Amino acid sequence: QLQLVESGGGLVQPGGSLRLSCAASGRTLKNYNIGWFRQAPGKEREGVSCISASGGTTNYADSVKGRITISRDNGKNTVYLQMNSLKPEDTALYYCAARMWDIGCTVGGTQQYWGKGTLVTVSS
Repeated sequence: QLQLVESGGGLVQPGGSLRLSCAASGRTLKNYNIGWFRQAPGKEREGVSCISASGGTTNYADSVKGRITISRDNGKNTVYLQMNSLKPEDTALYYCAARMWDIGCTVGGTQQYWGKGTLVTVSS
């Protein structure tokens, strides 16, 4: 089955940057749409971004639009989330998820496979 492992989280100052990675194994990632999600303490999960299987479509939540870029390298079976101008409210457990390919993608949409998450802490 498809397995997803996130990495790249850590402690960063406000205004700083991180690049999260979502590495897939067990299946060919090119057949899947990928979504990034986050969950902060005391809050519900929210969708952050998504990318279609081909990479031709990307979408972002309004809260991160302009500060985050999602991309994928199907040759490496990896999806990335470049995060810039980070704010304390971005602090959360970030995780990626996958579903079989579809036309376009939906931020926060239904997923079939989930990673375990990587923690991002934004604090001075």
